Amino acid sequence: MIQRFIELGEGYSDIYELLEIVKSNKHRLAHLIMLRTVKEDRQVASFVAVLHPTAEGNFQPLYVCREGIVLKQSDSKRVELFKQAAEEAGKEIVVLDVKPSTTFPETALYYQHLIGILRMNRFIPPMQ
Repeated sequence: MIQRFIELGEGYSDIYELLEIVKSNKHRLAHLIMLRTVKEDRQVASFVAVLHPTAEGNFQPLYVCREGIVLKQSDSKRVELFKQAAEEAGKEIVVLDVKPSTTFPETALYYQHLIGILRMNRFIPPMQ
């Protein structure tokens, strides 16, 4: 099975595309995940929509807005929209604390690290 992160952007306006993916793929939606981290002394989050694998080709997309949503004491509009999308889809948001992507020399290595975490916690199927 091929599991791949598809980066939409950092979540400034890309969050709306992620929300549209969630709405239009409710039948394939497996999980909604918020990855929290500290980057440049700010608490930020990545939002991830994990879809079930395709019937043919065995491809599992993980759509992500990476580390662009600043977390504050009260929820921002983007966080509220993500929560609302989860409620409408009948899903709970899984919250994980992870290392920032800047810890890794390449973004591809960061995504491999996250895939390992998601597999280990059984949010996505193991490598076959």
